[in-house]
Amino acid sequence: MVKYKRWYDHDPLLVEVMELLRNFKDDLREQARVFLDKIESQVGKDAVESFYERVKHVNGNRWYDHDPVLSRAVELLRIVPQDIQRKAAENFLKSLNDQGISIDVLKTNEE
Repeated sequence: MVKYKRWYDHDPLLVEVMELLRNFKDDLREQARVFLDKIESQVGKDAVESFYERVKHVNGNRWYDHDPVLSRAVELLRIVPQDIQRKAAENFLKSLNDQGISIDVLKTNEE
């Protein structure tokens, strides 16, 4: 069995999405908000908040822990089954494309 350092390392698409969020968190924060809104509409805001209170890290030492929207979105993504993680990553990238946000442009601006 292969061991991964991070929970998302099993899927290159998830790695790409997480790196985009990490490097462009201010630019992509709204996408994380849309993801949360979709989850909340299906399971309820109280359920999301209750879940987050149980799983959030007390120290807050991860890069996304300092932004409540990103933190909630990443924690939700972390606990869903891998097929749902992949689908969420695909939808995230499609949403960026639909809004005319080019991943290549983001990466070029980073350099």
